[in-house]
Amino acid sequence: MKTTASTLTKFTLGILIAGSIAACNQNKTADKPATTAPAEVKESIVYVNSDSLLNKYDYFKDMSKRLEDKGKSSQGDLQAKGQAFQREVAEYQKNAATLPADQRQATEQRLQRKQQELQGYQQNANAEFQNAQATENAKLYDKIADFTKTYAKEKGYKLVLTYSKANPTVLYGDPSLDVTADVVKRLNEAYAKDKK
Repeated sequence: MKTTASTLTKFTLGILIAGSIAACNQNKTADKPATTAPAEVKESIVYVNSDSLLNKYDYFKDMSKRLEDKGKSSQGDLQAKGQAFQREVAEYQKNAATLPADQRQATEQRLQRKQQELQGYQQNANAEFQNAQATENAKLYDKIADFTKTYAKEKGYKLVLTYSKANPTVLYGDPSLDVTADVVKRLNEAYAKDKK
């Protein structure tokens, strides 16, 4: 029995010592300043509303106007060529009955070649417009991405998201994190300098 009491006393004494050591260590860590909590809390993630950005960015407005003008010019040219072809076809149909067979066949072959050329011209014009549009969009993206990278470094942001109703990858963002107005203002200022 004496051995059991002696073992129990040693065990209790061991627990008390371990508890005292643990309590001392807690006090030492509590005295140290917390290294994980920053002294100043600053937002490191912000977002830009790309719909608003595009509606208010002067470069995008100018780019859209250039593409629209190019599209109208191409469409007008194509329409003029199409109307000229239609007049030729109508003229042929009006006179076809009075033409000899060999002349009719030659005219039909010529009109068929012209129609194929017109279709090829239309395809080339569409491809050229799509290439111009892709080039302009790439330039726009590069301008915004380069600016945003510099802007984020300057402001200390770690991540700049984009928000758009057409592509809602961000479903909600606190309005205090929306830097669209400042980004648009500064992009327009930079673009105004570039235009000079």
